[in-house]
Parts: sequence; structure tokens; C-alpha cells
Amino acid sequence: MKKIAIALFALSLSACSVVDPLVYKIDIPQGNYIEQKDVDQLRVGMTREQVAYVLGKPVVENAFRADTWHYIYRLKPGRGEVFTREAVIHFENEKVVRLSGDFEVPENFNTPLDP
Repeated sequence: MKKIAIALFALSLSACSVVDPLVYKIDIPQGNYIEQKDVDQLRVGMTREQVAYVLGKPVVENAFRADTWHYIYRLKPGRGEVFTREAVIHFENEKVVRLSGDFEVPENFNTPLDP
């Protein structure tokens, strides 16, 4: 009887690890989803309104650094590793001056738009 109780106890402890792969877990996306083709449309000298038209407004704005917009995307899949991408747009005098983050800077980024 004692051996059966120990076996049932051990089986109940391992049940969670056996059932876990069978349970569906949802993907949790957060932030601004941006692709490289969106970033390729950015140019030096664009206004905030133009950037917002291309990429949308950032989810969170920093009250202490109004001259920088952070576009952060985080995907926590049900299974697997967390995926994070970031694009940082730097402004001076309300115009884009620099782009940094995980995306490639477009080759025509330094060519301003036609007036």
C-alpha cells in the first residue's frame, strides 16, 4: 500500500510536465509592429507628422526626451524564445536627424524628400 501511495504521488508530480506540451499557449505581441519596408520609407528632414504617417505613433512617449521616439516590438510566443525589435528615431528642431536600433538604415536615408 505504501509503494502504491508513493508511486501515485510521484506520478501526480510529473503529470504537469506530461500535460504541458499538450496545452495551447497564445502568442502575446506588444508594441509597434514595424517591418524593414516601413523603415525604408524614412528620410532625414521628415517631420514628426510624416514619421507618424509612415510608422504610426510610438506606443509610449518619453516625457523627458521628447526629441526621441522609441518604437519597440516584443513577441512572446506560446512556445519558444521572446523576440524583440527596436527602432529609435532622433529629432532635432522637429525634423528627423538620425535612425538607430535593430533595423538597417536605408541607403537613401540621408537624401531628403523633395520639397
